[in-house]
Amino acid sequence: MPTRRHALPVAMMAMLMGMAVLAGCRREAPVGEQSVELAGMLLDPQMGEISGLAASRRHRGVLWMHDDGGNPERLFAVDSGGDRLATFRLEGVTKTDWEDMAAFDLDGRQYLLIADTGDNGGLRRTLQLHVVEEPARLENARIRPAWSIAFRWPDGARDCEAVAVDAARGQILLISKKRQPPELFTLPLRQSGTGLLTARRVGHLAGIPQPDAETLKRNPQRARQQGQVTAADVSPDGRTLAVMTYRYLLLYTRGARQSWGGAVGRPPKVRLLPWLPQAEALGWAADGRSLYATGEFVPAPLYRIRP
Repeated sequence: MPTRRHALPVAMMAMLMGMAVLAGCRREAPVGEQSVELAGMLLDPQMGEISGLAASRRHRGVLWMHDDGGNPERLFAVDSGGDRLATFRLEGVTKTDWEDMAAFDLDGRQYLLIADTGDNGGLRRTLQLHVVEEPARLENARIRPAWSIAFRWPDGARDCEAVAVDAARGQILLISKKRQPPELFTLPLRQSGTGLLTARRVGHLAGIPQPDAETLKRNPQRARQQGQVTAADVSPDGRTLAVMTYRYLLLYTRGARQSWGGAVGRPPKVRLLPWLPQAEALGWAADGRSLYATGEFVPAPLYRIRP
């Protein structure tokens, strides 16, 4: 059964919605015009650390979400207003630090990829990606991965919170978080054999906005974090890679014969994110016309952004 939204004091709800609306209306250079809609609010206490979001390819109007490390191995099916519809426990895996997810179609089936790639301390020698087939029914259940991929970085540990899938090219895209400029890596979506794979670096992301001297002086830690990449997703048509940082939305468009490494080396379209409590979850809507975005902590706004 769907969970009902928990009641919040009217003053708190009004404050949050007011901040969201005002933030959605902000315009700051070099940010272009965009349309921001407050689609809903995440109020369920179980969804207090959302770090991954993907729009279902199987169920109309449904979003998939997962939470951060320190929580059970689970996926949430959520409606487009932010209400939890069902919870799925993922069996046969150990959750270290889930940080992003992606939805994709392959061979007539709909899948979700879950990225266990978070590494705040830079200590992990191996990381895991888990692929599950989207359940046919949205009711609490247990599911198992269709396949998993174990991999390592080519030259030492790094934190990664942004993963996307280009199913047409059979590629998984991974973006480092703390290194500047951020690095883009690829892995095969399907692997032959069961060995440990090594991610391949194919480029660096251009155009990440940098803080000015005044901002650095006022709050150096926050200023340095604004350009850290926290989520990514490839549009359903395979042409645009959306990248989220704590402050910005970046859109990299790929030419028909261009690689993703080449695409991210060109300046992106840059948009200012609306107000979010620690922006870490982003995904294209199934129709490819907009993006959903939310953050950690509850309550949190769920935005629909038309860039």
